[in-house]
Amino acid sequence: MNQLALDLRPKPAPSLDNFVVGANDELMARLRALAQARCFDAIYLWGPPGSGRTHLLAAVARLADRQRPLVHLQAIDIDSDIAAPPGGLVVIEDVDQLADAAQIGLFRLFNAARVIGFALLLSGNAPPTELRLREDLRTRIGQSLIFEVKPLTDEEKSAALRRHALLRGMRFADDLVAYLLRHGRRDLPSLLAVLDGVDRATLERKRHATLPLLREVMQRQQEKLTDESRPV
Repeated sequence: MNQLALDLRPKPAPSLDNFVVGANDELMARLRALAQARCFDAIYLWGPPGSGRTHLLAAVARLADRQRPLVHLQAIDIDSDIAAPPGGLVVIEDVDQLADAAQIGLFRLFNAARVIGFALLLSGNAPPTELRLREDLRTRIGQSLIFEVKPLTDEEKSAALRRHALLRGMRFADDLVAYLLRHGRRDLPSLLAVLDGVDRATLERKRHATLPLLREVMQRQQEKLTDESRPV
């Protein structure tokens, strides 16, 4: 029986410094300013799953928590009442999942934001005009500063994979990077998850990363995703 090696290296917490910026320079500058300012502002980020929305909101929340009062919420956990600290920042993830009562709560929050003097950072899976929300709330979100989280190019993903491998102290040859980009899922979190799986496998088996090992890890993760997607 193979003894599994324990990976004791903690994953780094999301930050604006460890986000792969790509073509999102303007967005990053605005988020850094938002975390520190103590006045009204409203920013809405959108992009598909895996685009980095969750990372960015968590990173801004961590940074803002040292600078100003913070409320960080998941849309599915919100009811009609949303706390709004004066001079603070309210972060809400996945507004496309807001229930009816929560939509009313967020609409009221927008109306109070300028008066009380707090900022809003929201995220969703589509531009405001395509959100399945109340029309008045869509209008309020549409009046925010809107950013699409722009996807990385293959070259930028390749550089991110190499950097991640280097930080983990593992050998991951260029041909393995190229194979992963050709045959793996397209979003960076999924690609990094495969890389982490390969790293664990090399520690367990005390061997360097090879193409057969990479294929094995990719197949194992695909089977896991398939199992998780099956109805119970």
